[in-house]
Amino acid sequence: MRDYLSATEQFNYQHTVDTALSGTLEALNACVECCDRHALPGRIALFWEGRDGASATYTFSDLQDKAARFANFLLAQGVQKGDKVAGLLPRNIELLITVFATWRIGAVYQPLFTAFGPKALEHRLNSSGAKVVVTDAVNRPKLAEVADCPTLVTVGGAKGQGIVRGDFSFWAELANYSNVCEPVLLTGEDPFLLMFTSGTTGPSKALSVPLKAIVAFQSYTRDAVDLRPEDAFWNVADPGWAYGIYFGVTGPMSMGHPITFYGPFTLESTCRVINKYGITNLTGSPTAYRLLIAGGDEFAKSIKGKLRIVSSAGEPLNPEVIRWFADNLDVVIHDHYGQTELGMVLCNHHGIEHPVHVGAAGFASPGHRIVVLDDQYNELGVGQPGILAIDRPESPMCWFGGYEGAPTKAFVGDYYLSGDTVEWNPDGSISFVGRSDDVITTSGYRVGPFDVESALIEHPAVVEAAVVGKPDPERTELVKAFVVLSAQYRAEPTLAEELRQHVRKRLAAHSYPREIEFVSELPKTPSGKLQRFILRNQEIAKAQEAAAKNVSA
Repeated sequence: MRDYLSATEQFNYQHTVDTALSGTLEALNACVECCDRHALPGRIALFWEGRDGASATYTFSDLQDKAARFANFLLAQGVQKGDKVAGLLPRNIELLITVFATWRIGAVYQPLFTAFGPKALEHRLNSSGAKVVVTDAVNRPKLAEVADCPTLVTVGGAKGQGIVRGDFSFWAELANYSNVCEPVLLTGEDPFLLMFTSGTTGPSKALSVPLKAIVAFQSYTRDAVDLRPEDAFWNVADPGWAYGIYFGVTGPMSMGHPITFYGPFTLESTCRVINKYGITNLTGSPTAYRLLIAGGDEFAKSIKGKLRIVSSAGEPLNPEVIRWFADNLDVVIHDHYGQTELGMVLCNHHGIEHPVHVGAAGFASPGHRIVVLDDQYNELGVGQPGILAIDRPESPMCWFGGYEGAPTKAFVGDYYLSGDTVEWNPDGSISFVGRSDDVITTSGYRVGPFDVESALIEHPAVVEAAVVGKPDPERTELVKAFVVLSAQYRAEPTLAEELRQHVRKRLAAHSYPREIEFVSELPKTPSGKLQRFILRNQEIAKAQEAAAKNVSA
């Protein structure tokens, strides 16, 4: 294993590009990189597992053939280089065919999450100007409510159920077209994905991902996930989101590594898929891992010792999750930080040797220079909380160029401002404090909600927690926690006090939640990220209403 100092000091961008790609940054095609060049006889691309127990295996050659056919269909519909093709599809072979066909002709793939309702879909499709939408019979009814919906291609059920008059039938069209379609070569600056941010703190914004990002996606998959040829790999994230399409599809498949598709994620399905396919390398989100922990000893016994690597991304990993995986599954789970705009840039790398301690988000991925800035954009040192930023001129792996059709305040001089508050540790790693808007100021202290949430989750009664600042005339804000309880516990004042004291002992007197509200669920984005701002705004509204009543009285 390489050590971190060598990996960073010896990093050479051009060498990394040459190693990662068969093409060059002047002549590149994503379908070639992720499919064609790996289409050797019998080389497996996808292990697919259905909810009903059905399963199938597909090779890169299968995908190459079908992607070329669907690419010719798209060309016949007038789709050209740079046009958008959207996919509203579950995790199945049709999704990969659509993605690779789109890339083959130089068009841009736009993933749509299958849990979106008509309004969310309408916003994204109207914003992108997509020429074609590919969907299935289950999701097709949502598109009937989308104004100005593009040309529709539907994957029908048995005997074509779900295909509406006027739709193209996915499999019928494939049979009508040739499997010869010359890939369109582009440059590394040309887009191949159109993403929308997950909207944790505001409206979702569109951004293009350039082809050169494949190099960064592959490097993360190699260095942080430590994906090896002998691994059986499963990224449980949905390809409708950045982590799923970047690192569940593009990263591993550009390395010629087979992927696993199954969804949706459940406790039972996780055990079944890991055991059936001998999964050794697993990636996902803290939300998914907390679900596994809820399975307790029964889940642990069926999985223990089978996983070599587990990686987590999407939101910070609570220390209790890290300890549980080590104690109960005999595997190290590492936290990785990134954004839709950046990919993954701060990691506890599985494939590079460096210090790892609980609570740290990790070290900068090679090819990125990460800094911590104060409010005047001065770089800070150890132990000083500030905004995590990317020094763009010094980060050749950074590919984000801004949002589609909208300015961004995130670019300040040479820096991209992430909007997340972090601080340096003495060993050179960085610890996550919280979203800038989430950090609580109470009695002159700054409190990161993540630390309080992590302390609460350590208590056996707590399944999930969200911590926000509640307006308070004496303290500026007081710490308030919203807690989802395990089924074995009842929401009682004595338990609330027990939780308060638990956090006070674990952290500090100023950090414990002075108020605890028990709730049945927490507000999250469709991808599972906690939306603290909804709870915070709720508390602000209550405070304003109370103040108005006092004035009128």
